[in-house]
Amino acid sequence: MFRPGWQWSRHVKPIAKTDSCQAAHVGYMISGRLKIVMDDGEESEFGPGDFMVCPPGHDAWVVGDEPAVVLDWQGYGDYAKRS
Repeated sequence: MFRPGWQWSRHVKPIAKTDSCQAAHVGYMISGRLKIVMDDGEESEFGPGDFMVCPPGHDAWVVGDEPAVVLDWQGYGDYAKRS
């Protein structure tokens, strides 16, 4: 679960010490919304019922006031791994 106001670049980047998230994610959105912006500028937004595929090299944040709950079955083990 990601709470409103959460953003990878603000909350995880200092731990991971990479410019963007380098984990690939494959998941299913249960509730809330996530915005994904790739290093090349491509943007996606995912909400309840969406299947999410997100390659390495992105920033992500919660959109709105509802927590984002996602079942992420790829990438979670490398989520905040230090480089």
